[in-house]
Amino acid sequence: MSSSPSSPPPNILFVMTDQQRFDTIAALGHPHVRTPNLDRLAARGVACTNAYSTCPVCVPTRYSLMTGCEPSRTSWFGNWSPGDRVPERCGPYLARTLADQGYRTWGLGKFHTEPRHEPLGFAVHEYSEELWPTEAEFLGDDYVRWLRARAPAFAHLEQVHGERSEMYYVPQARPMPPELTVEAWATGRALEELARPDPRPQFGFVSYVTPHPPLAPPIPYNRLHDPDAMPDPVLGDPEIDAADDYLAWMNHAVWAEDIPASHARRIRARYYGSIAFLDACIGRLLDAVEARPDAANTLICFFSDHGDHLGDHRAWQKEGFFEASCRVPLLVSWPARLPAGRQHAGFATLTDLFGLATTAAGKPELRDGRDLLGALRGEGPARDVVFGVFGTPGTRQFKCMVRRGDWKYLWFANGGRELLFNLRADPGEARNFAAASPEVLAALRAEAVRTLAERPLSAPAVVDGALKVLPFAPFPRTRIKQFARGVTDFGQPAAPR
Repeated sequence: MSSSPSSPPPNILFVMTDQQRFDTIAALGHPHVRTPNLDRLAARGVACTNAYSTCPVCVPTRYSLMTGCEPSRTSWFGNWSPGDRVPERCGPYLARTLADQGYRTWGLGKFHTEPRHEPLGFAVHEYSEELWPTEAEFLGDDYVRWLRARAPAFAHLEQVHGERSEMYYVPQARPMPPELTVEAWATGRALEELARPDPRPQFGFVSYVTPHPPLAPPIPYNRLHDPDAMPDPVLGDPEIDAADDYLAWMNHAVWAEDIPASHARRIRARYYGSIAFLDACIGRLLDAVEARPDAANTLICFFSDHGDHLGDHRAWQKEGFFEASCRVPLLVSWPARLPAGRQHAGFATLTDLFGLATTAAGKPELRDGRDLLGALRGEGPARDVVFGVFGTPGTRQFKCMVRRGDWKYLWFANGGRELLFNLRADPGEARNFAAASPEVLAALRAEAVRTLAERPLSAPAVVDGALKVLPFAPFPRTRIKQFARGVTDFGQPAAPR
């Protein structure tokens, strides 16, 4: 399905958050969080309730979004497993593809590419990242320059989004008021671009840093949610929660290896506060779109790159295939062409969004994705399977997921451990059905073997017709000391400025 030959191509607005769980939109049955504007967006279109990130971590997801290709083609399997020659492997990035189709393109916010300022095809491309290895990169950040020009009193801050390192999962409040935050900057710049006169249709991409930790919503959003009213983390059988030792390493890396339930509730309250602030920013974008004469012919797609375990399964951060990490919110609205107030339970992935945009623009190019727009309109089938990978193939980090029907299969190269969940019977993934359902286990394992054998991986994940198993070894427990601009450890003075 593409835009009608008799109607102009739509404006397309992608709105992306970072590390936002699927269960954070109130209108979809999650009343613990306040999201009146995301609720409003859901009412404007279709909510995809089974959407997934097929490699749930920042950099690989972003390359899949920009290319419509899975990690086997982008060659990005993690934030520290760098790919190369991505456009050569995959084709032009989405912004370049739409620009070649006559779109005015602009992108604002966090892009998390390597190299950092890689050209992505946006005519207007302004950055705000979360980490800056050097003082020069910090001072070159578009948001930092805007903040220092507007409020030089905040020039002393080493981290403008909140304190990291051992404070990663310590609830905080942002040091500046809401109107001076990176969210306000990205929203304000997006409003300027939306209002810019131009006869061409526009493709805008707004990429917010939050609710990625540190959890530091500005006042008064830091106090909107009562920690005592927050749900406790969902725990599985201890053997299930310990099956992926990489998650235990992730916990230790950010001082989250021993967070009690009471502290987890405080963290969740600030996490929801960050989302409530984002929701207010997104409301400003919706107001601007709906005030335009072409509002009905504007496609808005809201999503996040991955979730956050938030203590579920005794885990924090992402990079895992429990639902909290790999399942994401996905809202698609296009009043001229899509129904309003619907829910779509078929599978979708972030890799499908390249095809969503190019199909709406009139020249479908799906690449590794599926025709999501056709599925949302009832003109084609939804995905019947989701396949996910993380970690460099052939290493202990490598793991994969197969989601088909009610079932989810997880496999870990580190020791060859397997988990099998039935998400209808056990949505909290607390029970391993591997022993009770050996036929399902064998079928999904075979599907993982077949899929991996067909993909152009950088190293073999299948050997002699079986998933490649490495002897189990715990990942060394180390810390990620995410300090600022030349300060790399405790006890070091700040670099001269």
